[in-house]
Amino acid sequence: MSVKYGILTLLFHQENHGYELKIELESLLGIKGKINPGQIYTTLDRLIRDQLVSTAGIDDQERKLYKLEPEGEKELTRWLLEPVPYSSTKDDFHFKWSCARKIHFDQEIIMLDQQKALIMKDVMELTKLKTELLIKGEENKYLLISGTLLHLDADLNWIHQIENRNRS
Repeated sequence: MSVKYGILTLLFHQENHGYELKIELESLLGIKGKINPGQIYTTLDRLIRDQLVSTAGIDDQERKLYKLEPEGEKELTRWLLEPVPYSSTKDDFHFKWSCARKIHFDQEIIMLDQQKALIMKDVMELTKLKTELLIKGEENKYLLISGTLLHLDADLNWIHQIENRNRS
């Protein structure tokens, strides 16, 4: 997740102030978490320095407004068109499992069972959330949750494959 590109995205259609950018960025992240306000302002300072964003005056409540510059729009477009490689080797559990295999960890089955339990808990929670989002008509969040569920399903299938190979 990149705060930089989140801010560029949020400024694409309208000028905004830092706190509103924070709130909207958290909404973009959905279930991922909260953003530190300091991170927003530090990133805005860098974007201004790099001439991707500029200040656009103040609003009626005396808050500094920011706007996207043409170079910022070009940078956002470049980033959006750049494919994202799937890098499972950087994933924490895959790395942990590789380490366990390297040392012939005798509790690998317990490790896999605990990971499956966590995935199943996440699947249940996200399935409930997905249904709620569908009912509310929140299409973008619904589709993001659907994608996350597909990844979790793939992780479960991967663990089942390991278990089946261990039995052979």
